[in-house]
Order: sequence, then C-alpha cells, then structure tokens
Amino acid sequence: MERLGTTNIHQDEQRMRKPQGLRQLHILLVDGDQNAREKTQHALESGFIVHSVASIGEAYTSFEMFMPDMLITEVMVGQESGLNLCRHIRSNPALNHLPVMLLTSFTTLHDKVAGFDAGADDYVVKPFDAHHINVRIRLLARIKRLESRTKL
Repeated sequence: MERLGTTNIHQDEQRMRKPQGLRQLHILLVDGDQNAREKTQHALESGFIVHSVASIGEAYTSFEMFMPDMLITEVMVGQESGLNLCRHIRSNPALNHLPVMLLTSFTTLHDKVAGFDAGADDYVVKPFDAHHINVRIRLLARIKRLESRTKL
C-alpha cells in the first residue's frame, strides 16, 4: 500500500481497516502468480490474517486444515480454474457459506458474468487499489454476517 506521507492519514486508514471489537478475518488467497500473490497479501495483511496458496489443490488441502472466513481466488491459477473452485464451494454444504471474491486480470463483461454464474460474491479486477479491496472484503463479511443472522 502506498504511504501518503502524513501520519494522520495513515492512522485513519488503520482505524478504517480494523473495525473496533471485531476479530480479524481469516482469508484464504489462491493465486498461482507469486508476485501477484505477495502483492495482494501485502495489501491485506494489515487488516486481515491472510493464508496464501499457489494452487487449487493447496486450497482444497487448506479447507481440510482450517475454515477461512473468506476465499479470494484468481480466475486462472496456473492451468487450473478458479471458477471450478468457486463452483465446488457453492456445491459443498460444508463450504457454501464462504464469501468468494474473484481477483483477476480478466476484464470483459463475459468474464465477470461467468464469475458470478460460478457463484462468486464479488469480482475485482487487477490492478486494484488496496483501500478499495479492503473495503469490499469488509462489505462481503458484513453481508454474510447479516445472512447468517436471518437464517437463525
């Protein structure tokens, strides 16, 4: 994240990222591109606990080890499809509650519709603004919290 040079702005950003009284969300980040994965992790780590993996297979293994609060995946992870991962999550009763964000360089309307058809809750195009993606993540988390309250 770019520093704006003034402490007050930086402190305000920190307060906006970490809402008072809420535990930090655990995010599973799936991206086969190491540089992109590291950049995304860096943009998120001051507000969230980020677990990052480089393949769809590693994502499935991660689900066996812990349950994240949210999944962020690239549409193409190497030769594997993040859309198929999204479909798997939506069809699995143990996982279908997870908010899924696609974070990708695919920009066409067709790509976006395909992502939402696969079950994504959000679609963010790279390159992204760190503050914007942090806000979107908190919004998805809030929506899921409200949904879970209405199911009780």
